[in-house]
Amino acid sequence: MVHGILGRRTGASLLALSLALAAALPLSAKAEEAAKPRAATVVVTGEGSAVVAPDMALIDLGVVKDAKTAREALDANNKAMAEILAALREIGIEGRDLQTSGFMINPQYTFPQSSNGENPPPVLTGFQVTNTVTLRVRDLSKLGEIMDKAVTLGANQGGGIRFTNDKPETVISAARRNAVENAIAKAKELTDAAGVGLGRVLEISETSYRAEPMPMMRAMAKDFAAEGGAVPLATGENSYSVVVNVTFALGQ
Repeated sequence: MVHGILGRRTGASLLALSLALAAALPLSAKAEEAAKPRAATVVVTGEGSAVVAPDMALIDLGVVKDAKTAREALDANNKAMAEILAALREIGIEGRDLQTSGFMINPQYTFPQSSNGENPPPVLTGFQVTNTVTLRVRDLSKLGEIMDKAVTLGANQGGGIRFTNDKPETVISAARRNAVENAIAKAKELTDAAGVGLGRVLEISETSYRAEPMPMMRAMAKDFAAEGGAVPLATGENSYSVVVNVTFALGQ
């Protein structure tokens, strides 16, 4: 009986010791890993850009009409906007490139002044209706003509123009390559100054890219101005910028 009890106790002790050793091994491995010297690296940020002439423009055109009643203001606005849209389609703007981007009906008030210090209630004097359309112009040679005709037919608000590119992937790729080259040049400059070698790339990531217009006069602006009555415009160039982060290993 005593031998059985001792046997069970011995077995339990051996099991506990095995579990303790098994638990200690991962901790020992982690400790050894933490004790290893950290790999020497250099992290740099590279910036690159590339420019391209725009091939498309986005324009906001609005019609604002005032009248005594909301109905009268709406009817006048509808008439002018319908004429503008019809003219744009005649010029060659497709339906997919026309989109209503804003519509408002606002009451108009006057605020009488009182000589006795009181504040009389505002007086309703009429209504204002605003209708705004955003259009894409894919043929920039027609841009001046479009602006002139829209104003002639009643567009009296907006006119904001944003030059862009329909498919900017090629110029963005060029900017991305320039950003990586800039990062490599920075890393070499740092390691040369430190007297160490530059190793392989360990990690690379792109943080952002953006498009920025560059106001540069182009010959196309002269073409716009040469057309009778057309609005003279300059398209300039779009600059696309890319930022990358690159981690390099340090050589010996």
